[in-house]
Amino acid sequence: MKRTLARWALDIWYKDAFLGILLLPFAYIFSDIVRVRRLLYRKGILKSHKVSVPVVVVGNITVGGTGKTPLTMWLAELLIEQGYQPGIISRGYGGDASSWPVLVNAHSDVAQVGDEALLMARQTRSPVMVGPSRVESAQKLLTESACDIILSDDGLQHYRLQRDIEIAVIDGERGFGNGYCLPAGPLREPIERLTSVDLVVVNGEKYADHEFAMHFVGDTAINLSTGVQQSLQSFQKLNCHALAGIGNPERFFNLLKSAGLSCTTHGFPDHYRFKADDIFFNDANPVLMTEKDAVKCTGFAGEQHWYVPIKAKPEPAFKQQFLNLLIKRQHDR
Repeated sequence: MKRTLARWALDIWYKDAFLGILLLPFAYIFSDIVRVRRLLYRKGILKSHKVSVPVVVVGNITVGGTGKTPLTMWLAELLIEQGYQPGIISRGYGGDASSWPVLVNAHSDVAQVGDEALLMARQTRSPVMVGPSRVESAQKLLTESACDIILSDDGLQHYRLQRDIEIAVIDGERGFGNGYCLPAGPLREPIERLTSVDLVVVNGEKYADHEFAMHFVGDTAINLSTGVQQSLQSFQKLNCHALAGIGNPERFFNLLKSAGLSCTTHGFPDHYRFKADDIFFNDANPVLMTEKDAVKCTGFAGEQHWYVPIKAKPEPAFKQQFLNLLIKRQHDR
Protein backbone atom coordinates (compact mmCIF):
# COMPACT_ATOMS: atom_id res chain seq x y z
CA MET A 1 0.00 0.00 0.00
CA LYS A 2 2.81 2.43 0.93
CA ARG A 3 4.59 1.76 -2.37
CA THR A 4 1.36 2.37 -4.30
CA LEU A 5 0.63 5.66 -2.51
CA ALA A 6 4.20 6.85 -3.04
CA ARG A 7 4.01 6.16 -6.79
CA TRP A 8 0.62 7.88 -6.99
CA ALA A 9 1.95 11.01 -5.28
CA LEU A 10 5.03 11.12 -7.52
CA ASP A 11 2.87 10.81 -10.62
CA ILE A 12 0.78 13.79 -9.51
CA TRP A 13 3.77 15.93 -8.58
CA TYR A 14 6.07 15.14 -11.50
CA LYS A 15 3.89 13.80 -14.35
CA ASP A 16 0.14 14.44 -14.18
CA ALA A 17 -0.32 18.21 -13.96
CA PHE A 18 -4.14 17.95 -14.12
CA LEU A 19 -4.54 16.11 -10.81
CA GLY A 20 -2.16 18.57 -9.18
CA ILE A 21 -4.36 21.46 -10.32
CA LEU A 22 -7.38 19.86 -8.67
CA LEU A 23 -5.53 19.94 -5.35
CA LEU A 24 -4.40 23.56 -5.68
CA PRO A 25 -6.89 25.00 -3.13
CA PHE A 26 -5.32 22.80 -0.46
CA ALA A 27 -1.83 23.81 -1.64
CA TYR A 28 -2.68 27.50 -1.23
CA ILE A 29 -3.88 26.86 2.33
CA PHE A 30 -0.72 24.90 3.09
CA SER A 31 1.61 27.57 1.69
CA ASP A 32 -0.19 30.31 3.65
CA ILE A 33 0.19 28.32 6.87
CA VAL A 34 3.89 27.84 6.13
CA ARG A 35 4.44 31.56 5.51
CA VAL A 36 2.56 32.59 8.65
CA ARG A 37 4.43 30.05 10.78
CA ARG A 38 7.79 31.28 9.55
CA LEU A 39 6.76 34.90 10.15
CA LEU A 40 5.76 34.08 13.74
CA TYR A 41 9.22 32.66 14.37
CA ARG A 42 10.92 35.68 12.79
CA LYS A 43 8.88 38.03 14.97
CA GLY A 44 9.63 36.00 18.10
CA ILE A 45 5.98 35.16 18.72
CA LEU A 46 6.88 31.49 18.41
CA LYS A 47 9.99 30.80 20.47
CA SER A 48 13.20 29.54 18.91
CA HIS A 49 16.27 28.30 20.76
CA LYS A 50 19.94 29.15 20.29
CA VAL A 51 22.60 26.68 21.35
CA SER A 52 26.18 27.46 22.37
CA VAL A 53 27.85 26.35 19.12
CA PRO A 54 27.25 27.18 15.44
CA VAL A 55 24.47 25.21 13.73
CA VAL A 56 24.53 24.33 10.03
CA VAL A 57 21.27 23.05 8.57
CA VAL A 58 21.41 20.93 5.41
CA GLY A 59 17.85 20.67 4.12
CA ASN A 60 15.55 21.01 1.15
CA ILE A 61 12.18 22.44 0.22
CA THR A 62 10.81 19.33 -1.49
CA VAL A 63 9.52 16.01 -0.21
CA GLY A 64 11.89 13.12 -0.74
CA GLY A 65 15.62 12.69 -1.07
CA THR A 66 17.82 15.28 -2.72
CA GLY A 67 21.22 14.23 -1.36
CA LYS A 68 21.16 15.92 2.05
CA THR A 69 22.68 13.04 3.99
CA PRO A 70 25.71 12.47 1.69
CA LEU A 71 26.39 16.22 1.75
CA THR A 72 26.11 16.26 5.55
CA MET A 73 28.67 13.47 5.76
CA TRP A 74 30.96 15.33 3.35
CA LEU A 75 30.69 18.44 5.51
CA ALA A 76 31.51 16.44 8.64
CA GLU A 77 34.71 15.17 7.05
CA LEU A 78 35.60 18.66 5.81
CA LEU A 79 35.11 20.18 9.27
CA ILE A 80 37.27 17.49 10.88
CA GLU A 81 40.02 18.27 8.35
CA GLN A 82 39.75 21.93 9.37
CA GLY A 83 40.20 21.14 13.05
CA TYR A 84 36.55 21.23 14.17
CA GLN A 85 34.74 18.56 16.18
CA PRO A 86 31.35 18.31 14.45
CA GLY A 87 28.30 16.55 15.81
CA ILE A 88 25.27 15.54 13.74
CA ILE A 89 21.58 15.68 14.59
CA SER A 90 18.81 14.04 12.55
CA ARG A 91 15.15 13.17 12.82
CA GLY A 92 15.76 9.41 12.85
CA TYR A 93 13.19 8.70 10.14
CA GLY A 94 12.05 5.10 10.22
CA GLY A 95 13.20 4.62 13.80
CA ASP A 96 10.85 3.59 16.60
CA ALA A 97 12.90 4.11 19.76
CA SER A 98 10.86 4.15 22.95
CA SER A 99 12.36 7.49 24.03
CA TRP A 100 14.16 10.36 22.31
CA PRO A 101 16.75 11.74 21.72
CA VAL A 102 19.03 8.74 21.12
CA LEU A 103 22.80 8.73 20.67
CA VAL A 104 23.65 6.57 17.67
CA ASN A 105 26.74 4.44 17.24
CA ALA A 106 27.89 1.95 14.61
CA HIS A 107 26.16 -0.91 16.45
CA SER A 108 22.78 0.75 17.04
CA ASP A 109 19.60 -1.06 16.01
CA VAL A 110 18.46 0.37 12.67
CA ALA A 111 14.83 -0.31 13.61
CA GLN A 112 15.19 2.08 16.56
CA VAL A 113 17.30 4.90 15.13
CA GLY A 114 16.58 4.83 11.37
CA ASP A 115 18.69 4.04 8.32
CA GLU A 116 20.26 7.46 7.65
CA ALA A 117 21.35 7.97 11.26
CA LEU A 118 23.01 4.56 11.40
CA LEU A 119 24.72 5.20 8.07
CA MET A 120 26.10 8.54 9.30
CA ALA A 121 27.31 6.99 12.56
CA ARG A 122 29.18 4.32 10.64
CA GLN A 123 30.63 6.55 7.94
CA THR A 124 31.66 9.68 9.87
CA ARG A 125 33.92 10.18 12.84
CA SER A 126 31.28 12.31 14.52
CA PRO A 127 28.69 11.72 17.25
CA VAL A 128 25.12 11.39 15.91
CA MET A 129 22.00 12.23 17.93
CA VAL A 130 18.49 11.57 16.63
CA GLY A 131 15.03 12.60 17.73
CA PRO A 132 11.91 14.46 16.58
CA SER A 133 12.98 17.68 18.35
CA ARG A 134 16.12 19.17 16.84
CA VAL A 135 16.43 21.45 19.89
CA GLU A 136 16.46 18.56 22.36
CA SER A 137 18.81 16.56 20.15
CA ALA A 138 21.25 19.47 19.88
CA GLN A 139 21.18 20.15 23.62
CA LYS A 140 21.76 16.52 24.53
CA LEU A 141 24.52 16.20 21.92
CA LEU A 142 26.33 19.11 23.56
CA THR A 143 26.08 17.54 27.02
CA GLU A 144 27.27 14.09 25.87
CA SER A 145 30.03 15.04 23.43
CA ALA A 146 32.76 17.61 22.89
CA CYS A 147 31.43 18.86 19.56
CA ASP A 148 32.00 22.52 18.72
CA ILE A 149 29.68 22.72 15.70
CA ILE A 150 26.41 20.97 14.87
CA LEU A 151 25.28 19.72 11.46
CA SER A 152 21.54 19.17 11.12
CA ASP A 153 20.70 16.56 8.51
CA ASP A 154 17.38 17.96 7.27
CA GLY A 155 15.44 20.37 9.48
CA LEU A 156 15.26 23.42 7.22
CA GLN A 157 11.63 23.82 8.34
CA HIS A 158 12.39 23.08 12.02
CA TYR A 159 12.48 26.74 13.05
CA ARG A 160 12.55 26.06 16.79
CA LEU A 161 16.29 25.54 16.44
CA GLN A 162 18.15 28.70 15.48
CA ARG A 163 20.75 28.21 12.79
CA ASP A 164 23.86 30.07 11.63
CA ILE A 165 24.02 28.68 8.09
CA GLU A 166 21.28 27.23 5.89
CA ILE A 167 22.15 25.01 2.94
CA ALA A 168 19.35 23.96 0.59
CA VAL A 169 19.89 20.91 -1.62
CA ILE A 170 17.94 20.63 -4.89
CA ASP A 171 17.41 17.49 -6.96
CA GLY A 172 18.83 18.53 -10.33
CA GLU A 173 16.98 15.75 -12.15
CA ARG A 174 13.47 16.25 -10.79
CA GLY A 175 13.68 19.91 -9.79
CA PHE A 176 10.48 21.16 -8.12
CA GLY A 177 8.03 19.00 -10.04
CA ASN A 178 4.90 20.96 -10.88
CA GLY A 179 6.04 23.79 -8.58
CA TYR A 180 3.09 23.48 -6.18
CA CYS A 181 3.13 23.08 -2.41
CA LEU A 182 1.77 20.00 -0.68
CA PRO A 183 -0.50 18.21 -1.35
CA ALA A 184 -0.76 19.37 -4.98
CA GLY A 185 3.01 19.28 -5.45
CA PRO A 186 6.23 18.20 -3.73
CA LEU A 187 7.11 21.55 -2.12
CA ARG A 188 7.37 21.79 1.66
CA GLU A 189 7.75 25.56 1.30
CA PRO A 190 7.23 27.94 -1.62
CA ILE A 191 10.17 28.22 -4.04
CA GLU A 192 10.76 31.79 -2.82
CA ARG A 193 12.21 30.25 0.36
CA LEU A 194 15.44 29.59 -1.55
CA THR A 195 16.15 33.33 -1.70
CA SER A 196 16.67 33.36 2.06
CA VAL A 197 19.08 30.43 2.46
CA ASP A 198 22.85 30.96 2.51
CA LEU A 199 23.94 28.34 -0.02
CA VAL A 200 22.10 26.38 -2.71
CA VAL A 201 23.55 23.05 -3.84
CA VAL A 202 22.14 21.25 -6.88
CA ASN A 203 22.52 17.48 -6.95
CA GLY A 204 23.37 17.35 -10.65
CA GLU A 205 23.86 20.21 -13.07
CA LYS A 206 23.23 23.62 -11.54
CA TYR A 207 20.67 26.06 -12.94
CA ALA A 208 22.22 29.43 -11.99
CA ASP A 209 25.62 30.98 -11.30
CA HIS A 210 24.97 31.45 -7.58
CA GLU A 211 24.33 27.73 -7.11
CA PHE A 212 26.88 24.96 -6.57
CA ALA A 213 26.81 21.66 -8.43
CA MET A 214 27.22 18.35 -6.60
CA HIS A 215 27.61 14.85 -7.98
CA PHE A 216 27.68 11.39 -6.45
CA VAL A 217 30.68 9.16 -7.02
CA GLY A 218 30.91 5.43 -6.44
CA ASP A 219 32.77 2.76 -8.37
CA THR A 220 32.97 -0.11 -5.87
CA ALA A 221 30.54 -2.78 -4.69
CA ILE A 222 30.86 -4.47 -1.30
CA ASN A 223 29.31 -7.86 -0.52
CA LEU A 224 26.89 -7.73 2.41
CA SER A 225 27.69 -11.28 3.46
CA THR A 226 31.45 -11.58 2.99
CA GLY A 227 32.73 -8.00 2.86
CA VAL A 228 34.53 -8.71 -0.41
CA GLN A 229 35.00 -5.62 -2.61
CA GLN A 230 34.75 -5.53 -6.39
CA SER A 231 34.74 -2.77 -8.96
CA LEU A 232 31.37 -1.92 -10.47
CA GLN A 233 32.88 -2.66 -13.88
CA SER A 234 33.20 -6.32 -12.91
CA PHE A 235 29.40 -6.58 -13.05
CA GLN A 236 29.11 -5.21 -16.59
CA LYS A 237 28.64 -8.57 -18.32
CA LEU A 238 26.18 -9.91 -15.75
CA ASN A 239 22.41 -9.64 -15.50
CA CYS A 240 21.85 -7.82 -12.21
CA HIS A 241 19.04 -6.64 -9.99
CA ALA A 242 19.18 -3.12 -8.57
CA LEU A 243 16.98 -2.03 -5.67
CA ALA A 244 16.70 1.28 -3.87
CA GLY A 245 14.48 2.56 -1.07
CA ILE A 246 15.55 6.19 -1.27
CA GLY A 247 13.90 9.48 -2.17
CA ASN A 248 14.80 9.20 -5.85
CA PRO A 249 15.67 5.57 -6.76
CA GLU A 250 16.27 6.52 -10.39
CA ARG A 251 19.40 8.40 -9.39
CA PHE A 252 20.98 5.18 -8.08
CA PHE A 253 19.80 3.20 -11.09
CA ASN A 254 21.28 5.81 -13.43
CA LEU A 255 24.61 5.63 -11.63
CA LEU A 256 24.74 1.88 -12.26
CA LYS A 257 23.72 2.40 -15.87
CA SER A 258 26.45 4.98 -16.38
CA ALA A 259 28.96 2.40 -15.09
CA GLY A 260 27.86 0.07 -17.90
CA LEU A 261 25.65 -2.28 -15.87
CA SER A 262 22.44 -3.85 -17.13
CA CYS A 263 19.99 -4.13 -14.23
CA THR A 264 16.40 -5.06 -13.58
CA THR A 265 15.35 -2.24 -11.28
CA HIS A 266 13.17 -2.38 -8.16
CA GLY A 267 12.17 0.93 -6.55
CA PHE A 268 10.82 1.23 -3.00
CA PRO A 269 9.61 4.18 -0.89
CA ASP A 270 12.13 6.18 1.09
CA HIS A 271 13.07 4.57 4.44
CA TYR A 272 11.34 1.34 3.41
CA ARG A 273 11.71 -1.51 5.89
CA PHE A 274 12.95 -4.38 3.78
CA LYS A 275 12.06 -8.01 4.37
CA ALA A 276 13.90 -11.01 2.98
CA ASP A 277 11.23 -11.51 0.31
CA ASP A 278 11.98 -8.02 -1.04
CA ILE A 279 15.60 -8.71 -1.91
CA PHE A 280 15.52 -12.34 -3.07
CA PHE A 281 14.44 -13.04 -6.64
CA ASN A 282 13.88 -16.21 -8.66
CA ASP A 283 17.50 -16.37 -9.82
CA ALA A 284 21.06 -16.20 -8.54
CA ASN A 285 21.92 -12.91 -10.24
CA PRO A 286 23.77 -10.24 -8.23
CA VAL A 287 21.59 -7.75 -6.35
CA LEU A 288 23.01 -4.23 -6.00
CA MET A 289 21.61 -1.75 -3.48
CA THR A 290 22.47 1.55 -1.83
CA GLU A 291 24.43 1.63 1.41
CA LYS A 292 21.43 3.23 3.10
CA ASP A 293 19.35 0.17 2.20
CA ALA A 294 22.14 -2.24 3.09
CA VAL A 295 22.09 -1.28 6.79
CA LYS A 296 18.54 -2.68 6.92
CA CYS A 297 19.26 -5.86 4.93
CA THR A 298 22.51 -7.16 6.42
CA GLY A 299 20.78 -9.59 8.77
CA PHE A 300 19.13 -11.63 6.00
CA ALA A 301 21.27 -10.92 2.94
CA GLY A 302 23.02 -13.64 0.95
CA GLU A 303 26.25 -13.81 -1.02
CA GLN A 304 24.54 -12.40 -4.12
CA HIS A 305 23.80 -9.10 -2.33
CA TRP A 306 26.11 -6.10 -2.77
CA TYR A 307 25.94 -2.45 -1.80
CA VAL A 308 27.53 0.50 -3.56
CA PRO A 309 29.03 3.17 -1.26
CA ILE A 310 28.27 6.64 -2.62
CA LYS A 311 30.02 9.86 -1.68
CA ALA A 312 29.00 13.44 -2.39
CA LYS A 313 31.40 15.56 -4.42
CA PRO A 314 30.48 19.26 -4.47
CA GLU A 315 32.27 21.51 -6.93
CA PRO A 316 35.54 22.94 -5.49
CA ALA A 317 34.19 26.49 -5.10
CA PHE A 318 31.62 25.31 -2.55
CA LYS A 319 34.28 24.31 -0.01
CA GLN A 320 35.86 27.75 0.23
CA GLN A 321 32.52 29.56 0.13
CA PHE A 322 31.23 27.46 3.01
CA LEU A 323 34.36 27.87 5.13
CA ASN A 324 34.46 31.63 4.56
CA LEU A 325 30.81 31.91 5.57
CA LEU A 326 31.36 29.78 8.65
CA ILE A 327 34.23 31.98 9.84
CA LYS A 328 32.09 35.09 9.34
CA ARG A 329 29.10 33.63 11.22
CA GLN A 330 31.32 32.48 14.08
CA HIS A 331 32.64 36.02 14.38
CA ASP A 332 29.08 37.40 14.33
CA ARG A 333 28.01 35.15 17.23
